Amino acid sequence: MSTSNRTNIPNSLNEHWMPFTDNKTFKKNPRLITDAKGVYLTNHQGKKMIDASSGLFCNPLGHGRKEITEAVSKQLEKLDYCQPFNQGYGGSFELATRIAKKTPEGINRIFYTICGSTAVETAIKIAIAYHRAKGDSKRFRFVGRERGYHGMNIGATTVGGMINNVKTFASVLMPGVQHMRHTHLPEHKFVKGQPDTGVEMAEDLERIAMNFGGENIAACIVEPIAGSTGTLVPPKGYLKRIREICDKHGILLIFDEVITGWGRTGSAFASQEFGVTPDMITMAKATTNGVIPMGVVAVKEEMYDAVLDSSKNPEGTPELFHGYTYSGIPAAVAAGLAVQDIFDKEDIFNRAKEMSPYFQDGLHTLKDLKEVVSIRGYGMMGGIEMKMKEKPGKAGFQTFKHCYDAGVNFKNTGDSLIIAPQFICEKKHIDEIINKLRTGITNYSKS
Repeated sequence: MSTSNRTNIPNSLNEHWMPFTDNKTFKKNPRLITDAKGVYLTNHQGKKMIDASSGLFCNPLGHGRKEITEAVSKQLEKLDYCQPFNQGYGGSFELATRIAKKTPEGINRIFYTICGSTAVETAIKIAIAYHRAKGDSKRFRFVGRERGYHGMNIGATTVGGMINNVKTFASVLMPGVQHMRHTHLPEHKFVKGQPDTGVEMAEDLERIAMNFGGENIAACIVEPIAGSTGTLVPPKGYLKRIREICDKHGILLIFDEVITGWGRTGSAFASQEFGVTPDMITMAKATTNGVIPMGVVAVKEEMYDAVLDSSKNPEGTPELFHGYTYSGIPAAVAAGLAVQDIFDKEDIFNRAKEMSPYFQDGLHTLKDLKEVVSIRGYGMMGGIEMKMKEKPGKAGFQTFKHCYDAGVNFKNTGDSLIIAPQFICEKKHIDEIINKLRTGITNYSKS
């Protein structure tokens, strides 16, 4: 790479081992982001790009929100850190109350973690603690789903169903975990919203319960819409049927809403959008608009009560032996409270709902491109699947690079392009995303 193209690049790129990155290729031709404002990013070469995936689904309110910056700055000046164990400060309780006002009725006990992965890990532990509190300690199994992504901690990787993640760390994963099939069927190509077919895929959970004993299963965890594998939208009635099977066997239902939470479907949570109430909800990402890491587990009140009421520990001993150094730290809470203010002041969820049809219509105009084999979406999230080229993932990554050059930035997973515009987008921004996607995909097909 020429010296002129290495503007704002550190003297060495060697020391940083980058996550989920082809480090060798990246460091030969780096893509560094230097500035972000609103819906736009600027790279180290001075090129301006539109952010078509809200970072990693985590910046729906746009970049550079002064309200959040100022709230965090003021908090750091007043109280930078407070032990979260047997101590606390008012902000974390205020944020918990405000989150609980937006979660489904009854899911109103809030446990703070560091990120989405640790939220899932926490939900797994709470599930076990709850069953033991109810005198049902034999439940140790968990059920996840193929093509599901729940993070990269050991428990989260185990219940996830992204094959490369599972294969790489198979020797250290949790025992006793089974996976349902994913719901993306061949006839679901180019379907807007929920497919009409495929509800029978929920019966996989019943089959697993029959084969391994429903009385041995602690919880089933699913993303209402699988986001990281390219927006796999659940068939109509699928989530309702999963809820029914869980109720039949006394299995807890965990919705991983790290991506779908906070308005991505047009409702505060996908559980409300689809009319299915789980027992726990995990969230992260948009909770702080991606400014400071924070994860959250929202738990049904009766589960919280059961764990506390069953504890026979002496005074000063935790009922749940779990937590993190950075659980609900002041700076993250300050960002979360500022985000809640913006949600309310700007009616963000309705804004997302109103913009969704325009986005989905625009996304599906790309179905005429010869290298596109499927488009799917719901709300303000979509997936474009590219025709496989030689081996899985090659087409997706090459398309990403061509789109990056065309001025639109997003993430690809395998051969799926993940498109998730920010909620502050106007129609002109949606048009820009779609037009630049068309340019980038067309350029890829010519390469």
